[in-house]
Amino acid sequence: MQEARVPVATGRKRTRRVGRAGPTAAIADAAGLRRRLLAWYARARRDLPWRRCRDPYRVWVSEVMLQQTQVERVKEFFARFMERFPTVHALARAPEAAVLKHWEGLGYYRRARQLHAAAKVVVAEHGGAFPKTVAALEGLPGVGRYTAGAIASIALDVPAPIVEANSRRVFARLAGHDRPVGGAGDEPIWDVAAALVPRRGAGAFNQAVMDLGAMVCTPTRPRCDACPVATHCAACRSGRAEEIPVVAPRRKPTRLRETAVVARHRDRVLVERRGPGEWWEGLWDFPRESGPRPAGKRLGRVAYTVTHHHVACTVVERRAATPGKPTATRRWVSVAALATLAMTAPGRRIAALLADG
Repeated sequence: MQEARVPVATGRKRTRRVGRAGPTAAIADAAGLRRRLLAWYARARRDLPWRRCRDPYRVWVSEVMLQQTQVERVKEFFARFMERFPTVHALARAPEAAVLKHWEGLGYYRRARQLHAAAKVVVAEHGGAFPKTVAALEGLPGVGRYTAGAIASIALDVPAPIVEANSRRVFARLAGHDRPVGGAGDEPIWDVAAALVPRRGAGAFNQAVMDLGAMVCTPTRPRCDACPVATHCAACRSGRAEEIPVVAPRRKPTRLRETAVVARHRDRVLVERRGPGEWWEGLWDFPRESGPRPAGKRLGRVAYTVTHHHVACTVVERRAATPGKPTATRRWVSVAALATLAMTAPGRRIAALLADG
């Protein structure tokens, strides 16, 4: 097989060469790049709790948590989650409410529900052992291309490429890829990753790339003078490291107004479980009303953001003459009992208003 080739975005028609990546334009001395990067990683790597063993379960949980969430925040949640659910068997047999409660504060709760569903599949269909190929891992609920590659490479040393926020930036700069990235635009980046991932030691290489992106090859003001692979980097050589990667403009936010109603009957308040298709599906919250003119005693305001929606929520209190019968999605609870429920982020902040009051 010829030397691995990686793509560079240019205005010229691309030809194809034999090799793992396919498209053109080599990063010079790929083997040397790997050696320098891994030597840097050996002395500079981040000490992260999920890296202290290669258990596929721990790798999987950490990778799911790290989606859309900063590393420092995940550290605290990871330790607490693993204490409550130390094995895939423990996670699979836990009730969903317990999983959501221990996920509270991480956001994007669909991740927790899919994690729970996948644990059940691993136990029921694989005897508690994680599949050993990328294709089989992608068959698990919520496990996509990146997560499957991370589990396979880090836990099982399968030579699988990965592309996430940090590695996308590193690979784009190495190859001088000056086209928009994200979604379908990431395909050339996956080609670069596939060309560079080694046949052995793939997990260390992939983690080294992520650490390089987090610590040196940062989104703004990249530290090219401290980069162990700067001599291999097309963006650095051309002085365009801060221009690459090209990111599509963000969607303009939608601003919404709503009212959260704290309905009280004696010493209890009414909460509702968010339904299928709603934000925070399956979590408890206070009832909502649309519109900017709330009726009732004003308790305060809560502002929050979900995807591209910026929501201004006014919190009011109303007294209920009769409580009505509890249902699967509505119940009356004491203010103290709110702490035991898996609640939405704004719901938890509203509960704090009640506790402070």
